[in-house]
Amino acid sequence: MPHIHDMVIIGGGPAGYTAALYAVREGFDTILIEKMSAGGQMALTGKIDNYPGFEKGVDGFTLGTKMQQGAARFGAKTEYADVISVDFSGKIKRIETADKAFLGKTVVIAAGANPRELGIANEPKLIGKGVHYCAHCDGRFYKDKTVIVVGGGNSAAADALYLSRLSSKVFVVHRRDKLRASRIYHEPLLKAENVEFIWNSAISEFIAGEKLQGVNIKNIITGSINQKKCDGVFVSIGRKPATDFLKTSVELDKSGYIVADETTKTNIEGVFAAGDVRTKALRQIVTAVSDGASAVHHAEQYLAQN
Repeated sequence: MPHIHDMVIIGGGPAGYTAALYAVREGFDTILIEKMSAGGQMALTGKIDNYPGFEKGVDGFTLGTKMQQGAARFGAKTEYADVISVDFSGKIKRIETADKAFLGKTVVIAAGANPRELGIANEPKLIGKGVHYCAHCDGRFYKDKTVIVVGGGNSAAADALYLSRLSSKVFVVHRRDKLRASRIYHEPLLKAENVEFIWNSAISEFIAGEKLQGVNIKNIITGSINQKKCDGVFVSIGRKPATDFLKTSVELDKSGYIVADETTKTNIEGVFAAGDVRTKALRQIVTAVSDGASAVHHAEQYLAQN
């Protein structure tokens, strides 16, 4: 007979490993499936200063490893594999990877969300060397320096406003001639003396040696190229939830995030969504950790009733 776990967790970021920790401490037979390394996207962050308990900050890889070790201490097992499909149609849920299948009475989906990249040559090589995707994570490195924010939605506007309080100069590069962000951001941004907008434009090239030195900005109407020196670029053009493997197994919103409220319950009984992968107002490490604990609490109730 194939082994049936009490809980299968998809994703090894802060939400996933918090769920694993809480689950094994409750006595659940738990397996966590992670495709990269402990910490997920968090592991790529150079330094984290906004997670409680680390007065000098901590790098994302170390924090992710500590979370994994904390769960493993109580018996949580990690399987490194890429989930390619799921079947949630029955009482026992089936999770398929390239090599084998896992069965579980409950499932916590904590697969996270990835920042959308610009798709420019050498962009991956410059991540952490001048190119960033989280202003609140990395903005402090650019105090009194010149930065560029790419985007025009709420996230980009919030990032630009935050950076305007740190950096000496903030350029906002947007493909349109006005912001898409809520009007609440417009007035403070327009009043900020160190914020300058570059409309109808997109970054076409990163200029760099060992680290970023500047960018070429293309006007999408005239085609003209303007070179701009800068110390950092913050890309804020949205995130893409890692939900492709779910297809139609659970309800997703129009952006691809799993529809789930603070209980983390999805529209499928016994299936929960935690962390950046679900619909929520704030995506931070602390809110992901909260989701992981909440998912196990409600999974425990589900198992008791079934």
